[in-house]
Amino acid sequence: MSKAQRLPVTRKIKPYIPAFGVFATCDPRIDTASRQRAVNIVEMTADIIAGALTLPDKTQVRVVWSPVLVDGEAQADIVATQFRQAGVDILVCAPDTWAFPQLSLISLLQQFPADTPLNLTCGNSGPKPGVVFTHAASGAISQYGRLVHINVGTWPDRGARPKMTKDTATQLIDWCYAALTTRALKGRRVVIFGHDSMGMETALAHIIPTRNVFGIEITRLDMKLFSDMLQKQAYSKSELVSLRAWLDKMVGNRIELRNEEDSHRLNQSLAMYLIKRDLMIELNAVGGGFMSQLEWGSDMRGIPLPVADVMESLFNSTFDHNGPKPPVPYATEADVQGLLTMLFFTYLTGGNPPLFMDFRKVWEPWEINTLAHRLKINGLSETTLWERKGFVDGDNSGSASFNWAAKPNSSVKKIMSRVSMPLADEFYFPGLGNSVSFVSPGGIEGTAGRLAYSSLSGMFSLIWDEAVTVDLPGKLAEAVCKTSTPTWPHTFVVPKYATMGEYKQFAPANHFHMTWGLNPARLEYWMDLNNVLSAAPWQGRPQFVEGADRPMPLLYIQNGGETNAKIRLAGR
Repeated sequence: MSKAQRLPVTRKIKPYIPAFGVFATCDPRIDTASRQRAVNIVEMTADIIAGALTLPDKTQVRVVWSPVLVDGEAQADIVATQFRQAGVDILVCAPDTWAFPQLSLISLLQQFPADTPLNLTCGNSGPKPGVVFTHAASGAISQYGRLVHINVGTWPDRGARPKMTKDTATQLIDWCYAALTTRALKGRRVVIFGHDSMGMETALAHIIPTRNVFGIEITRLDMKLFSDMLQKQAYSKSELVSLRAWLDKMVGNRIELRNEEDSHRLNQSLAMYLIKRDLMIELNAVGGGFMSQLEWGSDMRGIPLPVADVMESLFNSTFDHNGPKPPVPYATEADVQGLLTMLFFTYLTGGNPPLFMDFRKVWEPWEINTLAHRLKINGLSETTLWERKGFVDGDNSGSASFNWAAKPNSSVKKIMSRVSMPLADEFYFPGLGNSVSFVSPGGIEGTAGRLAYSSLSGMFSLIWDEAVTVDLPGKLAEAVCKTSTPTWPHTFVVPKYATMGEYKQFAPANHFHMTWGLNPARLEYWMDLNNVLSAAPWQGRPQFVEGADRPMPLLYIQNGGETNAKIRLAGR
């Protein structure tokens, strides 16, 4: 008589890491040399994926591959069983020959959940045409309403060990990051302190849609708990001393402190980081948010407490007083849609730091040029990007990652040398404490965007564009900063395709977010896998930019376009 297996008692586990399964279909009629070549291509593809992907904490991703070629149903069962036993939840097929779709790939695919990401990457070869199989399989799978992405790339037609071209590998890795982000965040949680963000309905925690669409849980904790833990000094006193010493060393006299009371409030802000960090670790959280205005630091009916700016910047940065660390996306004002945007952007880039900004003042070209001439700025040529297109002055009192004070890959010393910490604006934040202040350098390229939700469709959308930061002449930058709040971080952002007129009219909220190193294809693959509407309504952007965008899935083409197909999928 069989007996149930008792699992061991354990107090701590490591988060689940998704696994990629790489395999190939094949034609049972082909010669031995061609079969070995097909196996070698599977191995090559698996090694490319394994060598390129990491989670934000730099954990390597699990990749397994099977030397069993899927000729028919029996082999489909073997590989599917191998993969399921290995915990595979992302599938990559790299065919080099013709195969019979229903007898091979579809028989394997049906043994996995319907939302399992599937990619078909092939060369464009003639002798044993895997590309013919790829189109046949894509058509068959799309026909029954399942999403599949294909990557018709290039590797040599002949030779036992062909090498995938760089462009083919890039498209594959972009898709893999989208699939990894999708799977790695399912079942994870974020922690939000406080109620709805300043009454900003665009920042609501849409708990059930977030759970249903992304698989992410939102843990909601009360401000009283956090206030009590601060009063109880529920943190390591010695670590607080260490954190303060590190900050004093890195920022020094650029920290504005008038007296012991100011110094005490700064220590409280740093203690908030230690408390919140430990809570996040305890709850295995991947991100968070904090309701500062009004209830924490601004409501005079209570006792206003110090601002959380330094805390939020530390979470969003790739380092703290203990050295390198993964960025933990953290949203000021408990802005859940902002948090989710930053969370997905960070995972899609393998751990690049997110930037949280107010969509503050849009400087159209005529307006910034008028200001520049009034200030008698020398060297104006009307050819620089900011002169031609204008820009958005992105700034906010909290959440700005320290990393954005300097160029990517800068040293901690260089980054922190550009940071200052003036006192918070007492009118807005009577609890005082210190803000974080810097101006981001120009030339940082990435994607700027913002998630939104609509009850009309029951779907999430992402308004986005490629973007780059720009430098302004010193006197002009100072004048621009003073137009809004000079003591906060400022990043001057120029979208690639949107005009300033479009940009300022189509913003989905008062916050937007940017992450460097995020390209369109990777983002589009992720939107496909999560059925998020892509909103890039810029007149100047072509529908498809070759070399930048991912190829549109056949499922969308056959169902009236991307938006219509996604709406139909959401209604199933």
